[in-house]
Amino acid sequence: MNTKIDKQNLNIAGEGITMTPGEMTKLLRELKELSQTELAKLSGISQANISAIENGRVEIGKHRAIALAKALNVHPSSIMFADYDLKAS
Repeated sequence: MNTKIDKQNLNIAGEGITMTPGEMTKLLRELKELSQTELAKLSGISQANISAIENGRVEIGKHRAIALAKALNVHPSSIMFADYDLKAS
């Protein structure tokens, strides 16, 4: 199948998002329709720590990012580097 793209009707993507790992964790959790308690059970991280991560009171760290990513079925970089801009680096 050969589909041509009409470049005149192509919408350009906006600027990247600016989001902390905690904000991304909350967004992903809400998209999966999970409560903090449910995510705690799936990830092995306490509900209190999930709340602290989502509210920016504690750093997420590598091991927590991996546990949350597995529970949310995403790659850890989706949480850790949600606002990474390749052009700026």
